[in-house]
Amino acid sequence: MRFLPVNHHSFMVELRNLEETQELLRALHENPLPGVEEIIPAARTLLLRFTPEIVKAEILARQITRLDMNSARPLEGPLVEIPVAYDGEDLPEVSTLTGLSVAEIIRRHGEAEYLVAFCGFAPGFGYLVGGDAALAVPRRKTPRTRIPAGAVALAGEFTGVYPSASPGGWQLIGTTPLKMWDLSRKPPAYFQPGYRVRFVNLASTKREFSIPTAPVVQAPEAKASAVQFTILAAPLPALLQDLGRFGEARQGVSISGALDLSALKSANRLVGNDEATPCLELTGGISFRSSGAAVIGIAGAPRGIRLHNAAGQVLRAGPYAPIALEVGDEITLAAPNAGMYSYLAVRGGFNVEKTLGSASRDTLSDIGPEPVGAGCVLPVGEAANLTAVSLHEAPSFAFPKHGETVTLDLTLGPRTDWFTEEALEVLANTEWQVTPHSNRIGLRLNAATCLARIRMEELPSEAVTRGAVQVPTDGKPLLFLADHPLTGGYPVIGVVTEYHLNLAGQIPVGAKIRFRPLAPFQDITP
Repeated sequence: MRFLPVNHHSFMVELRNLEETQELLRALHENPLPGVEEIIPAARTLLLRFTPEIVKAEILARQITRLDMNSARPLEGPLVEIPVAYDGEDLPEVSTLTGLSVAEIIRRHGEAEYLVAFCGFAPGFGYLVGGDAALAVPRRKTPRTRIPAGAVALAGEFTGVYPSASPGGWQLIGTTPLKMWDLSRKPPAYFQPGYRVRFVNLASTKREFSIPTAPVVQAPEAKASAVQFTILAAPLPALLQDLGRFGEARQGVSISGALDLSALKSANRLVGNDEATPCLELTGGISFRSSGAAVIGIAGAPRGIRLHNAAGQVLRAGPYAPIALEVGDEITLAAPNAGMYSYLAVRGGFNVEKTLGSASRDTLSDIGPEPVGAGCVLPVGEAANLTAVSLHEAPSFAFPKHGETVTLDLTLGPRTDWFTEEALEVLANTEWQVTPHSNRIGLRLNAATCLARIRMEELPSEAVTRGAVQVPTDGKPLLFLADHPLTGGYPVIGVVTEYHLNLAGQIPVGAKIRFRPLAPFQDITP
């Protein structure tokens, strides 16, 4: 059992195999430890998020080593059956890899009972274990750019069902008509950790399967808003964001949320809202018209702000100050001249529907309110029982510009020892340029050099966190941001410290990043 550093409030427990990982997970569920906020299981690791004000990492690690893993009771979740048409285009290749006939592959796959070990990769994607060992096959050498929803697939020791259309490298053996992810269903994920699963061959059974459908729920009639904002122009659609979507890791859903949480909180305080109230996250310019009196606040990346009032006057306004609007006023915000994202708050908040407890738009998982573009109408909530507006807000840091170099502090781990000593020197002494292929998922970085690995084997999927610097096979780092996947299959050499995550989210394309490791890499000692 190893304890690998991630950041000041997370560490990873590495175990020898999936069985040990499941035993420890069950032991932790049966014996909750003080300060542990969330546990994200993977193939051979558990990522623990904890509250450092309650428990220190070394003490928590010691408590874990004292758990009796052998006494943990096996998970006994419900048994779900998945009807499958074994028509996958990779069946011939799986036959070649295993030495089994296609008919034998289908028979063995259908006879096994599986366990949902954990979820990751995408919302509702369950990693199923317990299948026939003869069906363990490697991923495809060249991943497909699109795999349809419902595809049943194999990779290594796992079986899985793709919940939505996505790229992927697993070997396809069939399809199911079941909808594995449905936000109108509770819970949305058809697979939950601990569920037992059987696959039923549709071609060899006379049973009729009733495909579960989500119940039709009549939404309560929305109360008409007194004030609405009509978007007049938005060359780059804005996204609704809040502090994020917590506690859904068991369904394969990451936190998401605003890229610059400090600016979102400032914008809300400017208008007297709770800090968690949804705001508009703005990338490019935008203009909108207010149907009534309102108070707005704008924080984050600096940009020009003009107010066109009903009298025909054009007034200039500034960020980090409340702005009063009247009926018919139009606000135009230019593109930012530094940084990347600004946050628009309105007193009372935007009256939008939440998904899994949050109004954040997760661009990777396609969860949350739709992007806001020209023609959209945003209803404003009631400004009742709110605090006074704030007149003392200011940026938390200087916003970086194109061509500038930004230094980000880094905690080495959890997979630093997969890289050469020279790679660590390169990591710390190279200015990594942010490429145009960057987005809310992460910043893709480039330089004339790359990070060389000592260990070249495939890393079993494990949890990743915001700020993780993952290194794919090309040696070019990828800095994960708010919409990162819950699990990843490439080693993470280090994680940006919590206090620099908001700054990282504001780094524009064309800027450069220099990583500053805070201390040498070493395991956490219980």
